[in-house]
Amino acid sequence: MKRKLKKYIPVYVMLLPGFVYLLINNYVPMGGLIMAFKHVNWQKGIWGSDWAGLDNFEYLFKTPDAFNITRNTIGYNILFILVNLVIALLFAILLSEIKSKLAVKCYQTAIMLPFMISMVIVSYLAYAFLAGDTGLFNGIRRAFGLENISWYTEPKYWPFILVFINCWKGVGYGTIVYLSSILGIDQELYEAAEVDGITELKKIRYITLPLIKPTIITMMLLNIGRIFYSDFGLFYQVPMNSGALMDVTSTIDTYVYRGLITLGDVGMSSAAGFYQSIVGFLLILFANWITNKYSSENALF
Repeated sequence: MKRKLKKYIPVYVMLLPGFVYLLINNYVPMGGLIMAFKHVNWQKGIWGSDWAGLDNFEYLFKTPDAFNITRNTIGYNILFILVNLVIALLFAILLSEIKSKLAVKCYQTAIMLPFMISMVIVSYLAYAFLAGDTGLFNGIRRAFGLENISWYTEPKYWPFILVFINCWKGVGYGTIVYLSSILGIDQELYEAAEVDGITELKKIRYITLPLIKPTIITMMLLNIGRIFYSDFGLFYQVPMNSGALMDVTSTIDTYVYRGLITLGDVGMSSAAGFYQSIVGFLLILFANWITNKYSSENALF
């Protein structure tokens, strides 16, 4: 044991910064979960504040908007997972078919740029396109003799707008992950398939997709774990917090934020985060159990 410890000391030293960061950023704050069960009074301190039991959780479950915000949070995330999966796989497969390395690098850079742009910038870009009289889309409509659309007061358009922006913002990351898996496939399999006269579509169906299935399942499981969370910038900043759009843009995160700003109730906000974490953990366990049942070699554990 001593010899092994001595041998791997350089590895442990390399591991130390990441471990310290994980400990400080992910585990130490877990002590704050106690606020979810307290009426937080900063004069008394967190530990000295009165116990609230489950009162803080009632804010989420008894509010008249509970069904709406839960529906939006889950519904949008399911759409995001499915749309991003299909588009990312499509881009990854198309890129893998490009023989020029320079072209691949150019495409990779192009699809990753939106991922590196902050949601604040995305919200301003969206406003530039959707603004009333000055927006690009309404300018195009006027050029064709059509009337302006008041985008920020018309809820019916926003499910499509939000799905599109999320896809445009995040599909690049998934594309790179899937492309890396595809490029790791033994090229001799494709060469043997070509000798047998298999078409390109059949190569994708019988070689590419089955061999990157573990990556697809892993990405799906990770996304399912966050299905009760929402991109705060996407649902709050992009719609410009428009009251007319609340029915289709309000999620658990934005609702709690508005409640925190209005009421200043830290305990309620902590309860919401605790609830989201527990549900996300249970969903990962359930999804992994399903995966284990039908494809045990691709399960996380």
